[in-house]
Amino acid sequence: MQLVIGPDGTVHCVYDELVDLAALGTMQITRASHVEPDALGRWFADLSPAGGPVLGPFGRRSAAIAAETKWLESNHS
Repeated sequence: MQLVIGPDGTVHCVYDELVDLAALGTMQITRASHVEPDALGRWFADLSPAGGPVLGPFGRRSAAIAAETKWLESNHS
C-alpha cells in the first residue's frame, strides 16, 4: 500500500485494509474505478472516474485489480 502525504498533511492512497486509515484522521473515500466482467467473462478496469482509461481485457479479476492499482498509484500520487 502506497501512502502519499501532501504538503498540507493530507494522505492519498488506494484503499486497502492493511492499515487502519481511520487512525490517520477523518477519511473521505471516493471511487476511482470499477472492475467488472464483460459477457464473455473477461475483466476490465474502468478508470474513467479518475480520468483514466479502460484497461483490459484480463483473464482474471486479480490481474485487472493489479493493473488498476498500478495505474492509480502511478497517475494519482
